[in-house]
Amino acid sequence: MINMNLIAEIRRRHLVSKESISAIARDLKLSRPTVRKHLQTEVEPIYQRQNQPTPKLGQFQVMLESWLAVEAQLPKAQRRTARRLFQGLQVEGYRGAYDSVQRFVKGWKADKAVSTSKQAFVPLIFAPGEACQFDWSHEQVELGGVIQTVKVAHFRLTYSRQMFIAAYPRETQEMVIDAHNRAFAFFGGVPQRMVYDNLKAVVETIFTGKERQFNRRFMALANHYLFEPVACTPASGWEKGQVENQVGNVREWLFTPLARFASFDTLNAWLETRCRELAQRKHPTMPACTIAEGFAQEQSSLRAITAPFDGYVEHMLRASSTCLVLLDRNRYSVPASFAGRVVSVRSTATQVRIVADGELIAEHARCFGRDQLIYDPWHYLPILEKKPGALRNGAPFREWDLPTAIQVVRDRLLKQPKGDRAFVELLLMAREVGLEPLEVACELALECGVITAAVVMNELRRLTAPVQPMALSLPEQLKLRVEPIADCHRYDHLRGEHYVH
Repeated sequence: MINMNLIAEIRRRHLVSKESISAIARDLKLSRPTVRKHLQTEVEPIYQRQNQPTPKLGQFQVMLESWLAVEAQLPKAQRRTARRLFQGLQVEGYRGAYDSVQRFVKGWKADKAVSTSKQAFVPLIFAPGEACQFDWSHEQVELGGVIQTVKVAHFRLTYSRQMFIAAYPRETQEMVIDAHNRAFAFFGGVPQRMVYDNLKAVVETIFTGKERQFNRRFMALANHYLFEPVACTPASGWEKGQVENQVGNVREWLFTPLARFASFDTLNAWLETRCRELAQRKHPTMPACTIAEGFAQEQSSLRAITAPFDGYVEHMLRASSTCLVLLDRNRYSVPASFAGRVVSVRSTATQVRIVADGELIAEHARCFGRDQLIYDPWHYLPILEKKPGALRNGAPFREWDLPTAIQVVRDRLLKQPKGDRAFVELLLMAREVGLEPLEVACELALECGVITAAVVMNELRRLTAPVQPMALSLPEQLKLRVEPIADCHRYDHLRGEHYVH
């Protein structure tokens, strides 16, 4: 398109200021024929070609249209670019230019966008407790002073429009399960149907139409809560339009400007509070009541929760010789007796539980960093019985956050001969009775000023000794009428006749 500002300037300079065509051409770096042409222009000229001829692409247009139609049903990341389509046509015998393919693809997509925007939809209504829609979004927040992208799980009851949202570090299956547990607890019940995208944690295989093969662990969740899972048609976001709109609104309401919190726990507590506050808005289709009032009506139609689902994902792993199992690029400790054995590692959104022989042997808070070591020093205590020297430089014990009194006694004992073995004996005793009695015993030893393992052990045994039984009060009928009298002379008789007084 020609710049009309430039044309106006040329005409003013020549017709009003009487500048020559050559001077204008030199100053504006234009040719003199171009200046003469613009002097004759008063309205905006249109030089765009309505239809660009593509003689070499003509016979390949049908093939290119079929490719574009098929790939329009795929996720965006799986669609070929114009360059890749051009290369595919070259394999089929196309000898034309890339520009022709690029213009055709751009025009086809523009027409498709216009036709999509003009689609007509049927307004939907839902009965109370009938359906709930689910989706993920990615939001920027500041947690503990670090700006990071969190994954936010969105739930929306389609009748009352009541929403629930929770933030997680990832979109893994244990996060999906935990989000459902939280949402159903917040709603106070379970809807009849749950509507999803075809996310991997829910759907394993997409068949023709609405047929899906759902993830087995996810189906265990659905069977526990007795809801029907429904997966949308790919690239058909309008099938769960309520939660799609909610994602954009929540980003504006809650994550703009940047939200700042100390941890995921404080962030999720705030999000739950905001869900209740935003429910005071007017209901979009029932203006006579608020969303909260509609939610109160819907709650009686939700199926009651009998028990929360134990949403762990199980991994069978072998513990190393250092009593560690590797999960998600982090290592967690197990008791020393299970070193080298295969154990069941059950991970949830917040915990890692380790089970062997049907019993829980270790439990840790879930870590989402990388190459982190999560120890429980008690797991390594049996090793110290044989190798007490490991107390000084053993990683689990150097980072052990013991009470101050115990740390002071430990530092004093380690300066004494065989102090490491003496402190190990105190820890072995504390394993049976707990750290609190050991802390009190250490405080008593510090008060008296004598810091030895024997003194601390003596105080610890005195603190943990069983309580003396109270004197029994016997009824009268059980008391002796004639109490025996102690007679020491009978021992002299037992010593024999040779006894000399």
